Amino acid sequence: MGDQSGDDGREGGAGPAVPGPSVAGDASDSDSMPSAPTDLARGLLERVRRREPTERFRQSLADLDESSLSAVRTDRRTALAFWLNVYNAGAQLLLDRQPALFESRWRFFRSPAITVAGVEMSLDDIEHGIIRGRKSKYGLGYLPRLGRTGLSAAYRLDADPRIHFALNCGAASCPAVLAYAPGTVDDTLDDATATYLDGTVEYDPERDRVRLPRVCLWFIGDFGGRSGLRSFLRDFGQIPADATPSLRFHEYDWRKAPRKFADRRRRG
Repeated sequence: MGDQSGDDGREGGAGPAVPGPSVAGDASDSDSMPSAPTDLARGLLERVRRREPTERFRQSLADLDESSLSAVRTDRRTALAFWLNVYNAGAQLLLDRQPALFESRWRFFRSPAITVAGVEMSLDDIEHGIIRGRKSKYGLGYLPRLGRTGLSAAYRLDADPRIHFALNCGAASCPAVLAYAPGTVDDTLDDATATYLDGTVEYDPERDRVRLPRVCLWFIGDFGGRSGLRSFLRDFGQIPADATPSLRFHEYDWRKAPRKFADRRRRG
């Protein structure tokens, strides 16, 4: 979510609770640690949720090498699950570690949040350098990002607009946090997106107008422009199939609201 004052925000969200089941190899229960990067990232997020020590999981992520990250570089679902969990865990850790930093969003999103494979990464690095495929958080989603993440281009993903309803930086307008696993990442992203849109989109058929989360404007290029955004809304049942309403956008609430975890998945 980077700042868009530059602000790159997330809007909407649900109440407290649970991103997913506990991960095997929890360091509080045994000496073993998950070896798969996706299990480490999800395990870290789970420990953040439970307010348990995170040092061993953070260190294991930092100690990953190129060979262990092969699937993160080559498999889209593995990469999505990994980086979504890393971002959401890293954001909560940064809020815990330096809560005052959030008041200066420019610094917050550019400060080191978590280390992966020996590379210190900011939230901007993860979101815009990796998950959005090195696209700038400015320019409505159409411009390339100039900054470097420290990881090779092989890690970059193609921008998926659903991620804008999955990343939580600790602001009041952020969506609730869910945990992601490679085998179900697309279903869970659909759930997160549908829940978020249901809570924020306001369609007025009389005025032929729809009011949307601000993030849809900030990254409208990720949705394929205005026509692509309308198609996206149709796909998620927010406007009728034959509707082409004018677009309006909610303001974004930047009040700090950490630890917003989702109760459950919406479907399935």
